Amino acid sequence: MQYSVPAIIASVATSLYNIIDSIFIGRGVGPMAIAGLAITFPLMNLVAAFCMMIAAGGATISSIFLGQKNYSRATDVVNNVLVLCLIHAVVFGGGTLLFLDEILYFFGATPETIIYAREFMEVILWGTPVAYVFIGLNNLMRATGYPKKAMISALLSVVVNLILAPIFIFKLGWGIKGAAWATICGQSVAFVWVMIHFLSPKSSIHFKLGNRWLSGSIVKRIYAIGLSPFLMNVCACVVVVFLNRALLDCGGDQGNLCVGAYGILNRVTMFFVMIVFGVTQGMQPILGYNIGAGKIDRVKRTLRTGIWIGVAITSVGWIVSEGFPDMLSRLFTVDESLITIAREGFRVYFIVYPVVGCQIVIQNFFQSVGKPKLSIFLSLTRQLIYLLPLLFVFSREWGVDGVWASMSASDFLAFLTAVITLRLWARKNFAADSTFRGDA
Repeated sequence: MQYSVPAIIASVATSLYNIIDSIFIGRGVGPMAIAGLAITFPLMNLVAAFCMMIAAGGATISSIFLGQKNYSRATDVVNNVLVLCLIHAVVFGGGTLLFLDEILYFFGATPETIIYAREFMEVILWGTPVAYVFIGLNNLMRATGYPKKAMISALLSVVVNLILAPIFIFKLGWGIKGAAWATICGQSVAFVWVMIHFLSPKSSIHFKLGNRWLSGSIVKRIYAIGLSPFLMNVCACVVVVFLNRALLDCGGDQGNLCVGAYGILNRVTMFFVMIVFGVTQGMQPILGYNIGAGKIDRVKRTLRTGIWIGVAITSVGWIVSEGFPDMLSRLFTVDESLITIAREGFRVYFIVYPVVGCQIVIQNFFQSVGKPKLSIFLSLTRQLIYLLPLLFVFSREWGVDGVWASMSASDFLAFLTAVITLRLWARKNFAADSTFRGDA
């Protein structure tokens, strides 16, 4: 509760601002802007991929060092995360800006949607140094024993964004670009907050000039553990590209609206997924610390609790999405054609949604206990190995409905794979405890 509740609050707030941003864009700019925003999802996943590689890897390693009472090495991790975030932001953000239009067209933009996608991403990419440092250090703040302060930094970002977005979009008439500027302003305020924390000697782990700022051994471990969330986001990027193109092909004259419908579904599903990620973020320092301290019983209890909570959260998502699809869609748009397409998407895609929470928790469990290869494998099953073949077959058979069905079928297969993988791993590593094997 101490670690997960602040992380969940921060995740809910972040998800809400993504949803409200989309509502402002849909109602203030129009349905084509929603489609243009959906086109940016693959690129946004790539932006997140390079950041979360550092953030997740650094958070896990720092927790393990703290469990071993090695405070100097934990400080080295903080220093290294700052440097790596800045390097990644400059290289990735600058490189992407040079080829932005080509990338967006590759991701499925059309002449009708490219202007919105370009305006949004130009601002976001210029702000990547601030965003990367904020996200990277905020994960470390939580992992080094300050979950409430990490929650506050996320809330600061969200509140500033929500105040400025309607002003920039409606009052100043900046359109979709206004939403992007509001995001950057919110992240800038949070950036200042986390920097003050890690510059303060009162913080248990903070920047120290005498410690290492770029250590080969630490960088290698950060990349090794952070590879799982990195690949997860890269896979999400690849998958969204294929989904957008399949929807454009199957949707015919309504192809752009189908992409817009997927944008609505994506915002809703990410709301619940982010809450589950809040749970896994709360689990991470507990799992890492107790693995470092050799307290396996606590690891088992944390895992069991996390799975139950994860399933409960996505079950709520299933009830809301299956029961009230039109109400959810009307939050984003008043276009009846878009609402009709989104309704079918909600009904088909969310049919097995309760099991998604279990799969996410198990995948992140392996990352948190220093088993990145298993975490990567489970990430690939959900977002790549199962989905792309099913998308190819189902979309040819059933058109747009087949696109939605391929997503739900791949979620269910990935859930089964995660449960089987966990049982096999638990049997090998906790063989003396039959109760744990059964619960898992």
